[in-house]
Amino acid sequence: MPANLNDYFNKNNNGDHNNKKNNFETPQFFKDLGKKAGILYALLIIIGLLLISKPFVIINSGEVGIKATAGKFDPAALSPGLHFFVPFIQNIFVVNTKVRIINYTENADATIVNQKDGIRFKQAISVLDARGLPVSIDLTVQYKLKAKNAPKTIATWGLSWEDKIINPVVRDVTRNIIGQYTAEDLPIKRNEIAAKITQKIKERIDSQPGQPVVLLAVQLRKIVLPKKIQDQILRVQIAKQQAEEAKYEVERAKQTAQKNAALAQGDANARKIRAQGQADAVKIEADAQAYANKKLGMSVTPNFLKLKQLEVQDNFNNALRVNKDAKIFLTPGGVVPNIWLNSKDTQRTMTIENK
Repeated sequence: MPANLNDYFNKNNNGDHNNKKNNFETPQFFKDLGKKAGILYALLIIIGLLLISKPFVIINSGEVGIKATAGKFDPAALSPGLHFFVPFIQNIFVVNTKVRIINYTENADATIVNQKDGIRFKQAISVLDARGLPVSIDLTVQYKLKAKNAPKTIATWGLSWEDKIINPVVRDVTRNIIGQYTAEDLPIKRNEIAAKITQKIKERIDSQPGQPVVLLAVQLRKIVLPKKIQDQILRVQIAKQQAEEAKYEVERAKQTAQKNAALAQGDANARKIRAQGQADAVKIEADAQAYANKKLGMSVTPNFLKLKQLEVQDNFNNALRVNKDAKIFLTPGGVVPNIWLNSKDTQRTMTIENK
C-alpha cells in the first residue's frame, strides 16, 4: 500500500511538473522587445555619438561665437549663451573679445602665451638707430577684437589674426620711428617717440578693412641702448651735473655778493639818513636860536637898555652900601659903561667912557 501510494504521488507530481512546463509562455513585452532590438540599439548608438560629439557650446561674457556650416562662416556673431549645432556638419568657434595684451620684453620667451588672461609675451623689438646702432625696445600693446566684425575678421585673417594684424604693424612702426633718431636722443625724446609710435600704430590698424581691432594703448616701457652709448650718456650726464653744480656755486656766490652789497648799501644809506637827520636837527636848532636871537634883538630898545642900566646902577649902589671895601668891575660894553673902584684903593676913582 505505502509503495503504491508513493508511486501514485510521484506519478502525480511528475505529471503536474510536466504540465506546468508545457503551459509556460514568454511575456508579450519581451516578444516585442526582441522585434525592436535593432531600433533600440540604433538609438543607443546615436545617443552615444551625440554625447561624444557634444552638439552644443556655451559662450561666456566677453566672448562671441562664430558658426561655420560646411566650412562657411555665418556673418552674424553668436552672443553669450547656450547654442546648438549639427555635429560633423556645423561647428562653433569661440573667440575672446576682452582686452588682450602683447608684452614685447627683452627676457620673454616668445612661446609663452596665457590664453586665459589674454596676455602674450614676445621678444623685445630689435631696432637700428639713425647711425645703424642696435637698440632694443620694450613695448606693451593693449587691444581687443570687435565683436560685431568677428566672423568677417576670422574668415579673413584666421584664428591667428593677432600675429597677422597686431604684431607685424607694431614691429614695423617701431623700427621706422626709432630709426629716425640717434641712440643718444632716444632717452631724451622718449615721450615724443612714444606718442609717435602710438599714433602711427593706431593709424595702421584703423586702416585695415572693416577696422577689425580696437587699439586701446601702447606703452613704451624701456629703451635698451648699446653699452658704449650708455657709458657715453652717463659721462655726459655726469659732466652736465658737474656743470650745473659749478653754475649753482657761481650763482650762489653772485647772490651772496649781491646780498653783501645790498647790506653795505643799506648800512651806508642808514648812516646817511642818520647824518642827514642830525644835520637837520642842528640846522633846526640853529634856526630856532637865530630866530630867538632875532626876536630878542628886536625886543632890545633904547628904553629897555636904559632901564637895564638903571637896574645895574642900583645893584652897584646897593652893593657898595653893604660893603664899602668891595671891588666891583664892569667890563666895557656893558649896560653901564663905567668902572668904580674902592676909595681905599691906591688908585683914584676914575671914569672911563666907553665910546
